[in-house]
Amino acid sequence: MTDPLFAISIAVVALFAGLIGSLIGLGGGVIITPLLVLGFGIDIRYAMGAALVSVIATSSGAAAAYLRDGISNMRIGLSLCVATTIGAVGGAMAATVLPQNTLSIIFGVALLATVALSLGSKKPKAQSEDKSDPLAVKLNLPGSFPTPQGMQKYTVHRFIPGFLMMGVAGILSGLLGIGSGAFKVVAMDQIMRIPFKVTTATSNFMIGVTAAASVGIYLKRGYLDPALVAPVSLGVLVGAFLGARLLSVAPVRILKTIFLVMVSLIAVQMILRGSGVSL
Repeated sequence: MTDPLFAISIAVVALFAGLIGSLIGLGGGVIITPLLVLGFGIDIRYAMGAALVSVIATSSGAAAAYLRDGISNMRIGLSLCVATTIGAVGGAMAATVLPQNTLSIIFGVALLATVALSLGSKKPKAQSEDKSDPLAVKLNLPGSFPTPQGMQKYTVHRFIPGFLMMGVAGILSGLLGIGSGAFKVVAMDQIMRIPFKVTTATSNFMIGVTAAASVGIYLKRGYLDPALVAPVSLGVLVGAFLGARLLSVAPVRILKTIFLVMVSLIAVQMILRGSGVSL
């Protein structure tokens, strides 16, 4: 992986993944891993290790901005990070011993689940005035966030089911080298009924923490190749930055439809590849 042309090709593909991931809200890690495996023939564990590092890089900048603006809820994030980090470490340890074919199949299935969750997401409903989950109140999780009309308070519900779902998200993150943001959004938005704006901001912070918890396992087992990690991280970071700039003018709904179809096809290809079927 020391060929300069190879590194440039990887960086261009990673930039594309970061750009599209930023525009449609899936994150670059979901796209870059299958592109590296299917397009360049890279061992899936090296691809997932590089994707994890890129996830840390891209989530850190966004998380800092959300925290500065007072949108992220650090208490919720840190509480749920207990589940995601335990799951991520376990998932990363499993990833280093599972066969490549098995990982390809699991990755394909997870991609299809991510697409289904993205298509099934609905606009957040206004919160009712009911009380928060007693455990959430004990942990002091309910909070408020800025809106054009001023600070808006919100409640937190079903903490335990949300916590368990976060464990699943952490396992997938460590096992597959992705941010698993779609699963985190399901846990906070649909299960715990936290406002969507707070959900996405807090999820960004958690994605970086979760990835950092598992990337050490990949490093210890030798699945972080600097010659691959560097162009992938740089490309995804630049792509995510460009995507954020283009978000206001790009036809996001059309792009999302097109690329969700593409991700679905990639997922099927990953499953077939893992099953030993070649098209």
